[in-house]
Amino acid sequence: MEALIPVINKLQDVFNTVGSDSIQLPQIVVLGSQSSGKSSVLESLVGRSFLPRGTGIVTRCPLILQLIHCPLEDREHRSAENGTMNVQEWGRFLHTKKIFTDFNDIRQEIEEETERKAGNNKGICGEAINLKIFSTSVVNLTLVDLPGITKVPVGDQPEDIEHQIKELVLKYIENPNSIILAVTAANTDMATSEALKLAKDVDPDGRRTLAVVTKLDLMDAGTDAIDILCGRVIPVKLGIIGVMNRSQQDIKDNKNIEVQLKDEEAFLQRKYPTLATRNGTPYLAKTLNRLLMHHIRDCLPDLKTRVNVMSSQFQSLLNSYGEDVIDKSQTLLQIITKFASAYCSTIEGTARNIETTELCGGARICYIFHETFGRTLDSIHPLAGLTKMDILTAIRNATGPRPALFVPEVSFELLVKRQIRRLEEPSLRCVELIHEEMQRIVQHCGNEVQQEMLRFPKLHEKIVDVVTQLLRRRLPATNVMVENLVAIELAYINTKHPDFHKDAALVPSLLKADNMGDTYTAQNPRRTNTPRGTNSSPQVLSAHNIHKQQQQLQQEQNDLIEQVQEICSINHVNETPLHPNNWLSNVLPPAPNTPRESMESSNQNTPIHNTLSSPVKPVNLLPDVPATQSSRRLTDKEQKDCDVIERLIKSYFYIVRKSIQDSVPKAIMHFLVNYVKDNLQSELVTHLYKSEKVETLLNESDHIAIRRKEAADMLKALTRSNHIISEIRETHMW
Repeated sequence: MEALIPVINKLQDVFNTVGSDSIQLPQIVVLGSQSSGKSSVLESLVGRSFLPRGTGIVTRCPLILQLIHCPLEDREHRSAENGTMNVQEWGRFLHTKKIFTDFNDIRQEIEEETERKAGNNKGICGEAINLKIFSTSVVNLTLVDLPGITKVPVGDQPEDIEHQIKELVLKYIENPNSIILAVTAANTDMATSEALKLAKDVDPDGRRTLAVVTKLDLMDAGTDAIDILCGRVIPVKLGIIGVMNRSQQDIKDNKNIEVQLKDEEAFLQRKYPTLATRNGTPYLAKTLNRLLMHHIRDCLPDLKTRVNVMSSQFQSLLNSYGEDVIDKSQTLLQIITKFASAYCSTIEGTARNIETTELCGGARICYIFHETFGRTLDSIHPLAGLTKMDILTAIRNATGPRPALFVPEVSFELLVKRQIRRLEEPSLRCVELIHEEMQRIVQHCGNEVQQEMLRFPKLHEKIVDVVTQLLRRRLPATNVMVENLVAIELAYINTKHPDFHKDAALVPSLLKADNMGDTYTAQNPRRTNTPRGTNSSPQVLSAHNIHKQQQQLQQEQNDLIEQVQEICSINHVNETPLHPNNWLSNVLPPAPNTPRESMESSNQNTPIHNTLSSPVKPVNLLPDVPATQSSRRLTDKEQKDCDVIERLIKSYFYIVRKSIQDSVPKAIMHFLVNYVKDNLQSELVTHLYKSEKVETLLNESDHIAIRRKEAADMLKALTRSNHIISEIRETHMW
């Protein structure tokens, strides 16, 4: 049992070496208000005066004090090299290798280190000072002296000094492996003890709290501490121990602590004879030693588990940093291959580390193609930006000085090309989005590759540069191809396209409906199945309606010539109804029973309307012809012509949009995505795998080198700690 505390001291040394406080070791935390006598208690336990003294707050940094019992025959801690073979007691700080045999020098070193850490403005610092005291007269203990709890800032202390001290104190006493030594002066009311209050907050059951009542000799005359020491005022599970400290005058007179201990024993025998054996500094030291050993025994199993878990964590961390580079050329080639493979896997969706928070790689490319690009094209209306007057103006400009019987083909091509050009901008924007995603994939190549990139920042920079240049070179070719896809559609308006041909064949129904009116509709009730203005494109009509219209189409075409002749007579026109060169007759299939010769002979027999021989009234031609007629109401014939053009533009635009929506993603995949995927590794090897660049590219980051060393040191410390704990377990000490 007695060897347990040295084991903890060894563990403390191990973790102090690597500067880690990630494992909370069993220790005794001294807690008390300012000037409650904490420093005097610690000095009494050591038997020497070595702590700084003064007014106000003196202890401004945590002091981790390890007391190590070191007999003269001890060869583990004593050595001739350090000059400690025959020395009764000495001290050693963690921050310096110097051996201190004079305790006044130890006090001076504590003061200087405190100023280095916390400054000289009475502020505090959470960074601890580690001090070991080896002596033949101490018991094995590990204690932590904390700054005294204060309420009001003094001098240059910050306004939140109380909050800072409480935060620091709680950091230590919240450790479940610590024993709380709550120090309270006997000449104050125990009910107002700040130390007991904080201890109760973190240890409500009192299982690891021991109370110490100091300054027993300073109580008012006629009063005593019997009720307090017996626990009748405030009960404490681990007990309450009373001690008598040196007064300020004793400290000034350099009163020896051994003499003080004798005076304390005499005072207790005289004042509290029945309690003398269970109070005083020697009894406090033995009690703390016993409590700490039992506490260590209870904590060691959990401590071993914690050490094993942390060993696994730091081993994984060390593996992630990689081994030292021996063959740089081979390492460079491995990293290039790994990066290219990870890049392609991210595009294909076969990466080992799949992102769960956002779309990336191939999934995002698919989303851009079918969601972003697809919705954008669907949102473009075939007639957006075209008004009735725009269409009418195009028709008139295409006819020149001659009034047209039918809608000119040139006007249709002019207007539909204008609408098709609107598909080019979203197509090029789709290329840009895919290019940005291909660049962004560099950041989503998996944690394994990312660690290599962090390890070699110059190599990472060059890899990103090569990928960027490759994507930049492929961008113009992809843009040109997408522009050509739109240019191809503009180069030839295929009015014989199967889908457009079917829709154009339905135009006669619109012509007859607009010109014949209700009389013709009554004579042909079957035409009421196709409402005026209905979009009859194959993309809109249901399959049932298309089938019905195809059945009616043959009969409608047989009647076409006769109906057009009637329309011409109604509009007082003496023109050929269907000229052989008319573009609408080209897109319409010829009537099966109406040869072209019969059409021409019927045209020759068309009667001239009597109104042509009537007197003509003079017309004023002097007023200017307006450039735009947006305010004029369209005639029935103009309305009919505009409806025909709109219907045909819609039909052909839907055909082209469908083609563009299908061909643009294919072009991007071929010219950009697949090209980069197939040529990435060869590009990286060409630009990076050169002997003169290997040395500079594989210069490791200073940050990674430091982290690897820290992880390796911590892993060694944990391994040593595990061996120490295992040795104790083998000796059946718990």
